Amino acid sequence: MEANLLHDIVIIFGIAVVVLFICHRLRISSIVGFLLTGILAGPYGIGLVKSVHQVEAIAEIGVVLLLFSIGLEFSFKSLVRIKKTILLGGSFQVGLTILLTFIIARMMELPINQAVFLGFIVALSSTAIVLKQLGERLEMEAPHGKTALGILIYQDIIVVAMMLFTPWLGSGTAETTSLWMVFIKAAVLIVMVIILSIYVIPPVLYQVTRTQSRELFMLSIIVICFSIAWLTSSAGLSLALGAFLAGLIIAESEYSHQALANIIPFLDTFTSLFFVSIGMLLSLQTAFAHLGIIIIFTLAILTLKGLVASLAAIILGYPLRVAVMVGFTLCQVGEFSFILAQSGIANGLLSSELYQGFLAASILTMMLTPFLIAVAPRAAEMISKLPLPERLLSGRYPWTVDLKADIDQENHLVIIGYGVNGRNLSRAALYAGIPYVILEINAETVRQEQENGQPIYFGDATHETVLNHIKIQTARVVVIAISDSAALRRITFVVRKLNPLTHIIVRTRLVADMDDLHELGANAVIPEEYETSVEIFARVLDQYMVPRNEIEDYISLVRSENYEMLRSVSALGREMNILKKSLSDMEVKKMRVEKESEIVGKTLLEADFRKRHGATILAINRGEEYIPNPGAENTIQSDDCLIMIGRPDEIRSAAKMLSRA
Repeated sequence: MEANLLHDIVIIFGIAVVVLFICHRLRISSIVGFLLTGILAGPYGIGLVKSVHQVEAIAEIGVVLLLFSIGLEFSFKSLVRIKKTILLGGSFQVGLTILLTFIIARMMELPINQAVFLGFIVALSSTAIVLKQLGERLEMEAPHGKTALGILIYQDIIVVAMMLFTPWLGSGTAETTSLWMVFIKAAVLIVMVIILSIYVIPPVLYQVTRTQSRELFMLSIIVICFSIAWLTSSAGLSLALGAFLAGLIIAESEYSHQALANIIPFLDTFTSLFFVSIGMLLSLQTAFAHLGIIIIFTLAILTLKGLVASLAAIILGYPLRVAVMVGFTLCQVGEFSFILAQSGIANGLLSSELYQGFLAASILTMMLTPFLIAVAPRAAEMISKLPLPERLLSGRYPWTVDLKADIDQENHLVIIGYGVNGRNLSRAALYAGIPYVILEINAETVRQEQENGQPIYFGDATHETVLNHIKIQTARVVVIAISDSAALRRITFVVRKLNPLTHIIVRTRLVADMDDLHELGANAVIPEEYETSVEIFARVLDQYMVPRNEIEDYISLVRSENYEMLRSVSALGREMNILKKSLSDMEVKKMRVEKESEIVGKTLLEADFRKRHGATILAINRGEEYIPNPGAENTIQSDDCLIMIGRPDEIRSAAKMLSRA
């Protein structure tokens, strides 16, 4: 039996390597790749894997570790700090999705408990796929990225409550377990978590870490995780819920980051088996036999979830363009839905046929997600051009800060986006006495900064009416510092259309946007990754004693050619020849004289650095005293810092004399 299981695991990971490689080339999520691996290798596919139940048993470890890692990333403090807007958006998205799914399920004559449970599993989106796609597209800091992340965090938390209520909804347990018992269990669990996280786990882990044994620390974390999971399972709750609570307990200690780092290697391996085991449960024969219904089911899920997520973003005060992108981002079914579905089967909430349909539709929504996120900006722009109410397009609602029409500025600076760059630029403008106006799409940020006296206003800069409010026609300079690539293009175009004379500076994270932004009217486009490279290399040149004016000339040359020399190896080679003749092998170093050094008490003439080592002493730093160009009569004292110049070998030779007795 052990040999058969080992054989099946080798088959699974062998197929997974091929499938994941193809998925990577097609830019499809690895989770989808694991699901496809399970479909191919399982009993309903090629049938290469025989030990399906053993694989499922191992996959349960993946579920436990997945929930444990989610718990580690939270803490009671972080949960308290969740913003009101995120709670509003998350609860609205989850609640309305459950309600609408319930209504549709009841229309299909499903029992009430099954209809509610179906709402549970449809309401959740894929944290893993969405965060991976947003990260690759550098959209985590964009308005739609932040909103999607907040709703996903809410879903990851609420899934714990769903797990708690699933047994109560089950047809086999609803008669014997009343709702008040669920609340009692929840109360007991909360008390247990508080006691363990404050009085038990931190002292235990402190004693473990004192041993400085990585193996002991790792084993302790695993024991805590699986022990609490086992206790909750014994109490009639799920293993996954116990694992989440275990993670939450450790998250309250200072050891959470190290625990997460130790778990990640196991997490990736076992969770991949979990998704493979889910794929094995899908019957291709059933899926093809009901292909039409499954496609309709898939489209229904995408449409329902997309509309509800968009409405959640609109309720938070975001404009329609951002809301549409949020809808496209969160319209798939999530990985926790599979975990809930397994619990639903165990409690009689899902029939075999309904589960197969849900499984097929869920996998399809996951596979479509990367493509939907890719087309979201274009779809949002097209929808925003429709003749819709201005209030809907701009996102100005009673609980957001509306634009004011009495801005009286001329020759001013307009800052679009109040992230790190926007904040720094506003500080510099204030210090320099330059009049400026800030436009920001996050209503909460606008409220806070207006209370601090900042000239900041709420609005979506892609709309002409919003830009007219801040007197874009009389602005001298416009700086666009946002993370939304699609919005960058639209804003640049609209600003140039409204003010042909203004100087537009655009910060972008994507080098591929540079040419398009220049064509749309930007005077200067600053790509973050190239600017970082330029700054690093400038400091490198400074260490090689290249004159500062030549470094500045090099930076100006790079920028004047739109970073072409960094984008082309041949161009870089030609231009670097200019710098080669300026490079020096000389170094300037600051080195401390130790008490045991043989030169303590000697004069510079007696030490004779120049003759013995070739290095020259430029200055002596003694405490707060600074002695430039010291003479031969200056005495060297203990703890003096000598600033010397010389070649690297000369500096190293002199350094030995500073430390040895």
